[in-house]
Parts: sequence; C-alpha cells; structure tokens
Amino acid sequence: MLHFTVTCQDNETSARLGRLKLTHGEVETPIFMPVGTQATVKTLTPEELDDIGAGIILSNTYHLYLRPGEDLIEKAGGLHKFMNWKGNILTDSGGFQVFSLSKLRKITDEGVEFRSHIDGSRHFLTPERVMEIEQRLGADIAMCFDECAPYPCSYEEALNSVERTSNWAGRCREAHKREDQALFGIIQGNVFPDLREKSARYLVAMDFPGYAIGGLSVGEPKEKMYEILEITHQLLPRDKPRYLMGVGEPEDLVEGVKRGVDMFDCVLPTRLARHGTAYTHQGKITVRNAAYAEDFSPIDNKCDCYVCKNYTRAYLRHLIKAEEILAARLLSYHNIYFLVRLMENIRSAIRKGDFASFYHNFFQQYRF
Repeated sequence: MLHFTVTCQDNETSARLGRLKLTHGEVETPIFMPVGTQATVKTLTPEELDDIGAGIILSNTYHLYLRPGEDLIEKAGGLHKFMNWKGNILTDSGGFQVFSLSKLRKITDEGVEFRSHIDGSRHFLTPERVMEIEQRLGADIAMCFDECAPYPCSYEEALNSVERTSNWAGRCREAHKREDQALFGIIQGNVFPDLREKSARYLVAMDFPGYAIGGLSVGEPKEKMYEILEITHQLLPRDKPRYLMGVGEPEDLVEGVKRGVDMFDCVLPTRLARHGTAYTHQGKITVRNAAYAEDFSPIDNKCDCYVCKNYTRAYLRHLIKAEEILAARLLSYHNIYFLVRLMENIRSAIRKGDFASFYHNFFQQYRF
C-alpha cells in the first residue's frame, strides 16, 4: 500500500530526496499536493493537473461526507473514478474543518457532534466512523481523525488535544482495515515543544506508514512555525514520509524542505488566483491592480507554463475586472504550476548536492 525510500540526503541541512510508491503510482518527494476539497481542484480539470505534473491531490472527508456522501462515491467506483483522476489521492480526515466550526460543534472523548455548515443538520463523527468513510472513499492515503487546538491556546488545552488525538489515533489504527490504503498519524502539540515530543512518542509507537505534522500555519508567527517544525521532524522516523499539513506558501515550502519535510498541501494557490494574485520568482503580484493595465509581459518571465507563454498581465487584469471565470482558471493553472516546478527545482538541487545554494538564491530573489 505504501513504500517509501530516502534516495538522497543533503549534507548541510535536513533536506532529503525520496521516492514514494502508492497504489496509483510512484512520486518523488519533496512534493506539493494541490487541494481538491470537494473532489475538484477549483477551476482546473484532472487533465490539466496531470499536464502540470501533480502526482497527488487532496480531497476532504468532511465535505465529501456531507455532499454528495460516501454512499454515492462508493457506488461510482470510489473517489478516483468519481472525479476521473488516475493519480494518487490523499483524504484529510476533516478534523480541522469540524473543529473550525466553533459554535456549531461539541467535542467529547468519544467524538464530535456538529451542525452542517450547509443545512444545519446534526451529525456525530467518531474515529471509527471517519475510518469507515475514508475507506469507502478509497484514497491512497487516509488521515487519522485528530483534534487541532487553536492558536493561541493554553498549555492545558494543547495537552488535552494531544491526549485526545493520541487516543483517537489508536482507535483509527484499530478500525482501519483497507490494505491498499495507507493511514497516517497526525502529530499535534501546538507551539509547545514538550507536547510535540509527547505526541510524536505516542504515534511513533503505533508504527504508522507515515506521519503528518498538524496544527501549524493556524495563526502563529512563521518563526514559531519553523522552530516547532525543526523540533518535530527530528522526532519522526527517518524511513517514513513526513507531511506538513496545510502549508504551501513558496517560502514555507523551502523552509519546510530544509527541515526534513517530504509532503505539503495548501488551498492558497487557487484561493489567491480567485482574488487576482499570482506567484512569481520575485514574490506575489496582485494582477488586478491598475499598475498592470498596460503591462503586456507574462505573469513571470522565468515561467514556462501555458499561461505565461500565451497571456499577458494586461489581459489577465481585464478578465479579472470583467469578472470572467477564465481569469481564475488561468491564474490557478499558473499558481499550481509555479509550486509544482518549485518542488521540482528543489528536488534537482538536493540531487546535485546543491540545496544550500538553492536556499540562499531563492531568498535573495523572493520577497514576501
């Protein structure tokens, strides 16, 4: 169901090159995984994602459970057939989405009772129920049900989150039976180093095929995220993939790889695109701004994606101002392409033993 091999280790940092083999194919790591929350990466087709080179995409258990439901997806032949994606899929457990409902949910050691954000209907999810849903969806990687403590929170709140997440991980491990699907545990602990260590110790003892680092990029300063990431990655097995959840800004990908992370995901590339913002090698630009009204250059002169080869900033700004759907499509294509190529260049640098130089050059050019 999963085979992971570290093929190259950087001499100066914790950056590493790996090969991850899953049911629907093999990918190289470090890798960025576009987010297709509701069985679609917003505005893009599976064929376009394949053309870009996305090896794994994400879908969300919470959203698919509420609509259209796991029954329908299972009848369609599973998530891959339902959305016509031939590559690998990872399903998040929906834990973050459930806990972000705030006043609409109640957490107990047994599970979470919540009201649907769609129609207000009542639901109750336990670790066992989440495993049932994820197995029926049929992704290549499923995530354990966890509790993500907010930032900021008290030490006691973070401790309770770690203990509940650890307990739920054990229940998920017991309930998960699908042999062609890998189950990842999720490390919690907020910004408290000893709680990160406690969480990692619990989960590593359960011997999951892979480990996710959760509860970061939820409002804490970047420096604190990097500090906790530096501590946490050292607590995880070298021979298992490490996945930093919900992190995808270009600078965070580079910093994460430096600290031994193999897998990343984030909704930002398509979200920024829908608001008229694009990634470039010098940093983000807001294409909707008046400064680009007569700019007939591509989004990024160093990018060779379909969009940069064929369209100008002026045209994209026109589409944005005219509220044309094509604007979001083209900017989404470019932004995901940018991150997929960034990871490709990172892998090349690690392979050549030149990641430290790549890291230095990236931050000389990129402004955020």
